[in-house]
Amino acid sequence: MKQKTRRHFLKEAGVASVGFATQAKAETGALRFAPQEAWTLHGEQFRHRGEPAGGWVQNFTSTVETLPDDQWRIWSGISVPETGFKNIGFHEGRVGGEWRFLSAVCSAGEADRNAELAIGGIPEGAHPVQVVTIRLQNGLTRLYFWAHGEGLVRYLAADSTDESAKRFQVVNAATPCLYHPGDRAVGGAAAAAAGLNRYASRVAKPGAGEPLAPADLISNDATNVYQLADGSFEMYSVALAEVGEDDPRYAPQDNLKGFLRVIDRYTSPDGLNWGNRQRIMSPDSNDPMDQQFYYLSVTYTDKGRVGLLGSYRLDSQTIDLEPCFSSDGITWERPHRQPWIPRQKPGDGLASYMLHAPHNLVQRDGRWWLFYTGGNFSHNNIDSHGPPNRAVLAASCNSLWG
Repeated sequence: MKQKTRRHFLKEAGVASVGFATQAKAETGALRFAPQEAWTLHGEQFRHRGEPAGGWVQNFTSTVETLPDDQWRIWSGISVPETGFKNIGFHEGRVGGEWRFLSAVCSAGEADRNAELAIGGIPEGAHPVQVVTIRLQNGLTRLYFWAHGEGLVRYLAADSTDESAKRFQVVNAATPCLYHPGDRAVGGAAAAAAGLNRYASRVAKPGAGEPLAPADLISNDATNVYQLADGSFEMYSVALAEVGEDDPRYAPQDNLKGFLRVIDRYTSPDGLNWGNRQRIMSPDSNDPMDQQFYYLSVTYTDKGRVGLLGSYRLDSQTIDLEPCFSSDGITWERPHRQPWIPRQKPGDGLASYMLHAPHNLVQRDGRWWLFYTGGNFSHNNIDSHGPPNRAVLAASCNSLWG
């Protein structure tokens, strides 16, 4: 396939230049979300304990499911910053009670048939993070996750091989849904076509049988995938827009100085082959100069899509949950531009610096539930309120609307 030019790629994505920050979205003014005080905060539910030692837990982008007897299954992941260890699985338990973690057994070959939860076909030496779980309309289950390894940072899909959804096999290791700019298959030409000129000299080193990454599939990190009522799929992922040192949005304190985090949307007929990339969310003229967007999580309601937007402020290095709304997944309204869930005060818990959203909100017994990850350290890891750590917390409300 002919390599797209940067102009063609940016035109398709709906971005003529990084000057998009002055383009404010139209807002009706009629939409009102429930106020912050409508949420009941149930506090910390669990953090990582035991082996591996020094691990952090998160349910960032991950699916929450209801189980019988008021129990929950929270898909989640464990990482050990000191060692680079990462793995996914799920926690099961009750709000305010004990939670059990089941870690996936991962392998490069076939999924382990003796494990309670197994994923096969993961590239050698890679570790999965940020799992999304979708119960497909065909009755089977699919996992999406970022695979991190030596020279490997790509978004993969693994399908269940039986209806029990205990064993999964990666189906697109060589042709992933998305590529991070640091993936071995990303070359300088594709990076430049994607608007990432600082990667223009990068030399791609794809593995055997792997194609080069196309520009329109180069993303950054936090990603959510959803199957729509017609059987097709939509995906929301964080993209990067480059700015120069003379731009007031250039942030030397950030770990990605010179890049803005924005949200793109993709569609797919099968959840594996993605296209129709569009820029749907970026800071506008009503936002502070240090505003960026770290993620977009979507919940489908009878009024439309309710989004949890990751409001990342570079000056304070904090991330908050901001509510937003869309009727079509493309045009988004941000009527509040304020945190929906308060961060904890320093020393009161682990949710004092950063809040990360799950895959979706869940309605159960007439209430809306939100399980989210809280961290007590700054995004650039320079400051923390006590020893750095993460926990999963819960909140609920009767209605999402005010």
